[in-house]
Amino acid sequence: MPKFNWEARSKSGSVQKGVMEAANQALVEAQLKKYGFSGISIKEEGKGFGKGKLGGFGAKKIQTKDLVVFTRQFATMIDSGLPLVQCLEILSSQQENPTFKAVLAKVKEDVESGSTFADALGRHPKAFDNLYVNLVAAGEVGGILDTILSRLAAYIEKAMKLTKQVKGAMVYPITIMSIAVVVVGVILIFVIPTFAKMFKDFGGDLPVPTKVVIALSAFIQKYILVMIGAAFLIKFLFGKYYATPKGKKTIDALALKAPIAGPIIRKVAVAKFTRTLGTMISSGVPIMDALEIVAKTAGNKIVEEAIYKVRQSISEGKTMAEPLAESGVFPPMVVQMISVGEATGAMDTMLNKIADFYDDEVDDAVGAMTAMMEPMLMVFLGTAVGGLVVAMYLPIFKLAGAVGG
Repeated sequence: MPKFNWEARSKSGSVQKGVMEAANQALVEAQLKKYGFSGISIKEEGKGFGKGKLGGFGAKKIQTKDLVVFTRQFATMIDSGLPLVQCLEILSSQQENPTFKAVLAKVKEDVESGSTFADALGRHPKAFDNLYVNLVAAGEVGGILDTILSRLAAYIEKAMKLTKQVKGAMVYPITIMSIAVVVVGVILIFVIPTFAKMFKDFGGDLPVPTKVVIALSAFIQKYILVMIGAAFLIKFLFGKYYATPKGKKTIDALALKAPIAGPIIRKVAVAKFTRTLGTMISSGVPIMDALEIVAKTAGNKIVEEAIYKVRQSISEGKTMAEPLAESGVFPPMVVQMISVGEATGAMDTMLNKIADFYDDEVDDAVGAMTAMMEPMLMVFLGTAVGGLVVAMYLPIFKLAGAVGG
């Protein structure tokens, strides 16, 4: 009988690990849930965590837009009365992404073999995450699969829009900084040495700014490979540190407190939390399961821990509002609106209203940040390049003045 390594979160919130013998992963998961564990990850010894997936090195990535189009089309076809297997066959045959095409074909085979649609999707976590699978499962049980798929498509589209807003805001500053680094690097490595040789031939004492630039140029030429290696080493060490629980918590906490990006990260986290939880609750997913999935997809360790505290609070018969307020992540307005939603029984509606509000807040914050950074970046680029040019021309001006005198 195969052995399975597992990681899971206990009722107290601590992460535990172990090994269990069982016929398959499903039995291991069922046993762990029986003991009250959540956030379960299972691997067969000698294999990676997860449930396995199609595709490997070189496989084309499944894009979010592929998933949105599939979900929209699937909802329309189910609503029209087409059988599930036929829908999968049609959508698989017309899918242009070869990786996604193979996934859909395998899902179709599993459904034909007797698996539920949700179980078949769950075998491909790289294409369909826990949120997607659980919502589909709720739709199958409730007989409202078409409605759930429409909600899913709307949710994914809004989440994709939010991500694009944040990524789009970073394109401009990254582009300007990249140009600045390239231009300054070219000047220091190729242009300054020519001027340095010319000034050496002229003789005489050079101005301090010129000496500094020439020394900087010589340093970079001598240690350029060391600097590149150091940059890669720092990136590697940062990645290793961030992969640890302590490192992730520390860096995520600093990110939330960052002067410019911090408020935006916080607003994105609130929008994502409320949108995801509201979609799951309105689709009939049990609150405890919904909070577990939302915590896993939070993207920030501080927010994740706050959500797990909410989950624990509810399991003890308490409310959501109190642990949210204690976390310090969620603004008072959000906590109060959630408290009202709990009291009135309209939690899903309230969460979606909060998500809509914070989507607009993120849009405004990103626009304000971009507008503020544009002049700052231009000043930086002008100062860096202009300073180098002036430093190199100071001796020429000095020489010209001496000749003219």
